[in-house]
Amino acid sequence: MDELLLTLPIIQPEAAAPVAPAKPRKPDWLRVKLPVGPAYANVRRLVDEHKLHTICESGNCPNMGECWGAGTATFMILGNVCTRSCSFCAVATGRPTEYDLDEPRRVAEAIQLMGVKHAVITSVNRDELKDRGASVWYETVVQTKLLSPTTTIETLIPDVKANWEALETMIAGGQEVVSHNMETVGSLYRLVRPQAKYDRSLEQIRRTKQAGKRTKSGIMLGLGETKDEMYQAMDDLAANGLDILTLGQYLQPTKRHIEVAEFIHPDLFAHYREEGLKRGLKYVESGPLVRSSYHAERHVNVPI
Repeated sequence: MDELLLTLPIIQPEAAAPVAPAKPRKPDWLRVKLPVGPAYANVRRLVDEHKLHTICESGNCPNMGECWGAGTATFMILGNVCTRSCSFCAVATGRPTEYDLDEPRRVAEAIQLMGVKHAVITSVNRDELKDRGASVWYETVVQTKLLSPTTTIETLIPDVKANWEALETMIAGGQEVVSHNMETVGSLYRLVRPQAKYDRSLEQIRRTKQAGKRTKSGIMLGLGETKDEMYQAMDDLAANGLDILTLGQYLQPTKRHIEVAEFIHPDLFAHYREEGLKRGLKYVESGPLVRSSYHAERHVNVPI
């Protein structure tokens, strides 16, 4: 019996399955109201009638109800299919087919009809185009200014991949603010913006400033950045001539996109605002629901 017992296998208790870390729950301060009201409905109608794309819709912006309810919108030109595959963005990725040379006129007419006092214009990345879509950018700003000479304009332009001639054309139409979003800190670029380069985006901002423009950028928080990395990013932006910085909470648009690492408390957003101003930035818009075009009309008055 003793020998038999010695030959029996020793059965180990089953190891407990690893417990996945709980996903952070969306806090109350990120709740937004659904878009309602006649002003919102009017913007909705004009966007549909003129077959326009807005980043408000394509980017699932949480402020769409507030902004559209106030009769404003951020227009997205050059189609709604992007050549990039950033892990945070809700805009469709693929091979764009749309290239409408009449789009500048339609955007300008819609802005005039809406009576917009301050228009924000952005676009998808069009890396397949030799000029990155710069000629459409230029004409959109010029035609908007012709039809609505008192309307101020911010252009939120994409990464031109060091095509500096295209950049010069994009920013030459007479807009008051030129924005290019960094999106995140340098260490997270491969994860968040795999087809972009941190230093190249900084250079784009520096060249825009050297051209005499009012410069602006935005960073999303909650992707896993540290405080020291945020301080470094703000130092880098200030050193490259940035005037205006927006800081907001990253929100995962779909399950296919990168998950939220952390929901940042409003107190930390307030802290980053003070730190940005200390580091030489002229204006910092910082809060959980802040997006690039949030309160954009205020940024026109920032001194160059």
